[in-house]
Amino acid sequence: MYGRITMSSEAPKQKGDHMDEAFIIVDLHGMTRDEAEKKIEKVLSDAGSGTYQIRLIHGFNRGTNLRDMIYDSFRYESKVKRIIPGDNQGITILVLKELF
Repeated sequence: MYGRITMSSEAPKQKGDHMDEAFIIVDLHGMTRDEAEKKIEKVLSDAGSGTYQIRLIHGFNRGTNLRDMIYDSFRYESKVKRIIPGDNQGITILVLKELF
């Protein structure tokens, strides 16, 4: 399923509480730049004060276009402290709050 949001814990949450997760994972595979940007903006605006990172999975081969958009569009976003690469080139992480 494209564009799903996966939470880091598997415990069920009440409606409206799901964006208070410490780590949010967003799958952007198959999205255009505009669709992905809107999705990321929505997740950022819904992210609670307990959210440390948003992990954006965009893929490598065709996802580099999305990666460039993420850096260009969100580097000056007030909620984003830093943008760092993930474990591989198909993942970009928006750091909202430092862990320590």
